[in-house]
This record gives sequence, C-alpha cells and structure tokens, in this order.
Amino acid sequence: QVQLVESGGGLVQTGGSLRLSCAASGMIFNINAMGWYRQAPGKERELVASIPNDGITTYSGAVKGRFTISRDYARNTVYLQMNSLKPEDTAVYFCHARRVGGLDYWGQGTQVTVSS
Repeated sequence: QVQLVESGGGLVQTGGSLRLSCAASGMIFNINAMGWYRQAPGKERELVASIPNDGITTYSGAVKGRFTISRDYARNTVYLQMNSLKPEDTAVYFCHARRVGGLDYWGQGTQVTVSS
C-alpha cells in the first residue's frame, strides 16, 4: 500500500498563488509516476499535471504556463506550484501515485478556492 498525504490548500484571491505538497509513504519503492488531479463540483475528476520517474512533465491545457509540478525523490514528495490562480481553478485537488503494474493510489484531497 501507498499512503499519500496532501497539504497546502486554502482560499486565495484571483491572481494569487498556492503551493500544494503531497508526501508518499508505505510501499513507495516501485512508484513510477506521481501527479495531481482536481475535481470541481458537478464535474469529473481531471488530470492537472503528472511527473513520472523520468521527470518529463505533463500539464493540462487549462493550467499550462501557470502551474509547475516537481518531485523531491529523496523526500518522496510531489509539489504543485500554482500561480496566477483563477476562479475556475477552484476544486478539490487530489494527489495521485501509480505503482508498477498499474496500481493507483489517491490522497484524501485538499480544497483550493479562488475568489473573484
């Protein structure tokens, strides 16, 4: 099992910044990718950004150029730096990890609210 614990959500004004963190523990030795998803009220969960072990990042079109994903492999932590936030970024943000074999793990979610 892999446990994921997120932190860093909150309330921010339009144009502001937040940094999310997600610490992984447990059977982390064969994680091959980590990332962030989000789910707004009434909408499906969507990929925000991902970073596999090779470090090649992927971003959704909605956040590209504003958000940056990074990993600290020594601390088993993934970060999401969110700049120039917009009201449409309001959602619950979930940390995700994938192990070799395709097993997926999720954090409990952290609320991000951007006020206009």
